Amino acid sequence: MLIRNLRIIGGAFLLAVLAIFTLPVFMPAANASEAAAPASTAAAVAPASTVAAPATAVTAAPAADKAAAAPDAKAEISIPAPKLTAADYPTIKGVNSRVAVWLVAQLHLWFGAFVVAVPMFVFIIEAIGMATRDERYDNMAYEFIKVSITAYSLTALLGGLLSFGLILFYPDLFKYMSSIFKESMFAYALLFFAESAVLYIYYYGWHWLQGGNKKWVHLTFGLLLNAVGCLLMFLANAWTTFMMSPAGLDPAGVFHGDTWAAIHNFLWNPINIHRVVANVAYGGSIVGAYAAFKFLNARNKEERAHYDWVGYNANFIAIAALLPLPFAGYYLTAEMYAYSQQMGITLMGGVFAWIFIIQAVLIGALFLSANYYLWCGMGRSEGAYRYNPRIKYIAIVLVAAFLVWFTPHTLVLTNSELKSLGGPYHQYLGVLGIMPAKNTAVNFLLTFTFMSFMFYRRANKVATVSWAATGNAIQIALFTAGLLNIVILGVYYGYFTNTV
Repeated sequence: MLIRNLRIIGGAFLLAVLAIFTLPVFMPAANASEAAAPASTAAAVAPASTVAAPATAVTAAPAADKAAAAPDAKAEISIPAPKLTAADYPTIKGVNSRVAVWLVAQLHLWFGAFVVAVPMFVFIIEAIGMATRDERYDNMAYEFIKVSITAYSLTALLGGLLSFGLILFYPDLFKYMSSIFKESMFAYALLFFAESAVLYIYYYGWHWLQGGNKKWVHLTFGLLLNAVGCLLMFLANAWTTFMMSPAGLDPAGVFHGDTWAAIHNFLWNPINIHRVVANVAYGGSIVGAYAAFKFLNARNKEERAHYDWVGYNANFIAIAALLPLPFAGYYLTAEMYAYSQQMGITLMGGVFAWIFIIQAVLIGALFLSANYYLWCGMGRSEGAYRYNPRIKYIAIVLVAAFLVWFTPHTLVLTNSELKSLGGPYHQYLGVLGIMPAKNTAVNFLLTFTFMSFMFYRRANKVATVSWAATGNAIQIALFTAGLLNIVILGVYYGYFTNTV
C-alpha cells in the first residue's frame, strides 16, 4: 500500500513538473488581433525606437506600437535606447566584431540545442525501459546522456565567451538589454546552476538510483532536467525575440512594461515551438551520427548490432521531429508577417534573400539526405525488397519537389542580364518562384518522406491480421486523397483565385 501511494504521489509530481515545463509554450502571446486593437487602448505607448548600430539593432515595427500594452504605473522604467555611431563601438585591430560574436553565438546555439534536446528523448527512452523492463533502453539512454555531458561543458564555455563578446564589442546594447531583462538574466544564472546540479545528479546517480522507488526518483530528476533546460532556452529566446518584436517602448526607446511583458513579446511563443521541435530533430541526428561512428569502429558483432539498433532509434527520433518542423517554421514566419510585413519581406526578398535561398537549398538537401539514409537502412533489411521498386518513384518526386522548392522568384541581375531575360521574371520558371508552388512542393517533400519513413519502419514486419488488404487499401486512399488535396490547394487556389 505504501509503495502504491508513493507511486501515485510520484506520478502526480511528474505531471505537475510536466505542466510547468509545457506552460510557457502554450500560453497565448500577443497576436495580430491584439495588434489591431483600437488606438484608445494603445495610445499610452508611442512607436518604438531603434538602436542605430552597424551590427545589431533593436527595432520595433508598426504592429508592435499597437500590440504594446499600456504602461503599468508600478512598472520600472528602463533607460532610453542609446543613439550610437560607429565610433561608439570598441574595436580590436584585426578582429571583425560582428563575425566574432556571430561565430561564438552560432556555436553556442548548436551545442545548446544538443544539450536541451538529448535529455528529452533520454527521459522518454528511460521511461520506456522502465515500463518494459528492457535493459537495452536503459543502456541506450545512459549512453546518450553520457555524450551530452561533454557538450554541456562546451555549451557553458561558449555561453561565457558570448557574454564576454557582447560586453566587449557591444557594451551599450548589452547595458540597454540588461536594464530591461535584469530579473530574467538573474533567473537565468540561477537556473544554469540548477541545471548543472540536476544534470550531474541525473548522470552520476544513474546506476545508484536503480530498482523500485529509486528509479522513480531518477526519472523525476530527468523530468526536472528537461523542465529547467527548457526554461533556460525560453528565457534566452525572449531576449532574441524582444530585439525582433519589442513592445512597450516609447519614442525614446524607454521600456514601460514589466519583466513578463518584455519576455512575452509577439514572437516568443512561435520561436519557442520552433526551437523545441528543431532541437529534437538536431539532437536525434547528432546521436545517430555518433551511433554510426561507433558502429564503424565496433570490434565484434554484438557491438555492431547494438549501435545499429541505437542508430535505428536515433534516426526514428530525428525523422519524427523533422516532419513537423516545417509547420513550426511556417507558423513562425506567418507570425513575423503578422507583426511586421516589412520584416518578412526583408527576410525573404530583401537583404537576406540570397541567405534565404541558401537555407531553402539546405532544407531540401536535408530531406533528400534523410530519405537516402532511410533507403540505405532498408538496403540492410531482408524484408525491404517488397518496397524497393517504389524507391525510384519516390526519389523522382523528391528531386522534382526540391527543384521547385528552391527556385527563386527574382534574381539579383545586372542591366544586361535583365535585358536578355526580358524582365525580372523567367518566362517559364517564374511561376515556380511564388509561394503556391513552394507550398505544394514542400508538402510533397513531407508526404513522400513520411512514405519512406513508413516503408523503413515496416521493412521487417509482416501484417498478419485478416483485414491487412483492407488496411493497405485505406492507406493508399489516404495518401492519394492527401496528394490531390495538396495539388488543388496549391494550384487552383494559388494561381486561379484571388488569394491576396
